[in-house]
Amino acid sequence: VPSLSLSVADCPGTGSAQAGRAAACQGCPNQKLCAAGGGATEAAALRERLRCVKHVVLVLSGKGGVGKSTFSAILAHGLAADESKQVALLDIDICGPSIPKMMGLEGEQVHQSGSGWSPVYVEENLGVMSVGFLLGSPDDAVIWRGPKKNGLIKQFLRDVDWGEIDYLIIDTPPGTSDEHLSIVQYLGASHVDGAVIITTPQELSLQDVRKEINFCHKVKLPIIGVVENMSGFICPKCKNESQIFPPTTGGAEKMCQNLNVSLLGKVPLDPQIGKSCDKGQSFLSEAPESPATSSYRNIIQSKSGNLCSSESFPF
Repeated sequence: VPSLSLSVADCPGTGSAQAGRAAACQGCPNQKLCAAGGGATEAAALRERLRCVKHVVLVLSGKGGVGKSTFSAILAHGLAADESKQVALLDIDICGPSIPKMMGLEGEQVHQSGSGWSPVYVEENLGVMSVGFLLGSPDDAVIWRGPKKNGLIKQFLRDVDWGEIDYLIIDTPPGTSDEHLSIVQYLGASHVDGAVIITTPQELSLQDVRKEINFCHKVKLPIIGVVENMSGFICPKCKNESQIFPPTTGGAEKMCQNLNVSLLGKVPLDPQIGKSCDKGQSFLSEAPESPATSSYRNIIQSKSGNLCSSESFPF
């Protein structure tokens, strides 16, 4: 029976004599570079650029449309509410970049300086980078194969002048493909705190989240925890809760128990979330009394206080 190797865990390393030549190197975006002896140089350049980044958090989802980019944007806004922290949001969803719209930056362009590409800033302490800033129109389609996507992701990490950063939030496309393999491999030159995985309550979404968790284990990416989006709807009038997407197999809570993964929280539906994203405004600021805002804040904060103050672990 034919089988596919889905892991980059067997990478021989850029300094190995087998770099770019081993069986595990087949299909790697850096194979030619490593075989030519340039892998170590590239890794050193990435390590130097990321040296000033204290925490790196990837936001993943198994399936599209579960609110991954929405969570990334709200997380960035929530962390940046502490003006003493510098926050960066990197959008590597190359074919579906929605972060510029959500952050109110649609139409902005990237400028280049002697120290690299300059991020586009929402606030003084919140910078953003996305392929959306490089397109002539938000309606332009990015029709690229894997190697070109991988090259841009590497360029984002190597050439963007973030400066001193407390939190780098990376919004990824759904699934476990080129972009995910590339970002994990490139970040291997630095420290990654881990991944937050977004799901919705129904089994169809959880099925793909299990694959995402399996991916994280195979590439040795720590899992910070799972967030269940669209977890019921609380009526603003009567305050009763309705399950719009019924958790037929126990939802994220049951899955996390079975797989020994932390459940960071459940976020109920709120129509204002979509409206805020369309307007490019912070949902946390626009709807401070919403049950969803409370859930988001509980995820960002620990029981002992503000998680932003933790220098050892961001959640």
